[in-house]
Amino acid sequence: MDELVDILDSEGNPTGKTLLKSEAHQKGLFHPTVHVWMYTDEKQVLLQKRAPNKDTYPNKWDVSVAGHISAGETPEVSAVREVQEEIGLTISENDLEKVGVLRSSVVHSKTIIDCEFHHIYIVKLKQSLKTLQLQESEVTAIKLVAIEQYLKELQDFEFMQNYVPKTPNYIDLVFSEIRRKTR
Repeated sequence: MDELVDILDSEGNPTGKTLLKSEAHQKGLFHPTVHVWMYTDEKQVLLQKRAPNKDTYPNKWDVSVAGHISAGETPEVSAVREVQEEIGLTISENDLEKVGVLRSSVVHSKTIIDCEFHHIYIVKLKQSLKTLQLQESEVTAIKLVAIEQYLKELQDFEFMQNYVPKTPNYIDLVFSEIRRKTR
């Protein structure tokens, strides 16, 4: 779905401009996104399988919930909205624990240059997966994976091809916080 997004400078500061997400991607302009990682007390993380129609990383396993921050929207409001839309779970802003903001630039094709600032949150998952409803246009499946298994698979070339790539500093940031919470 195309939506208006705020355009940021290369340091993540608002420029005061908005564009359609597709235009921001075509021009390689920075814009904000949210990533929400859900974890359990059993040291598992929730992963979603991206829909086959996605422009980037179709059919790959990814962060629990992710999406673009709509123009004028705060990262927290966006995170709550995206969790509701993608997996049908109602959370509040108080459930979110921000772990950081990371800059990312990925050239997928001539028409998709993803320049984003990811606002990254962790949230404790308290519901059964059976209670979640997937937004089929975005998500085809979800699963809980032991954190150690996930991290091990990211080190194995054969397995890591099933996942959306993440940089080592991204993984360290997210999983050091989740490990701290699940001690």
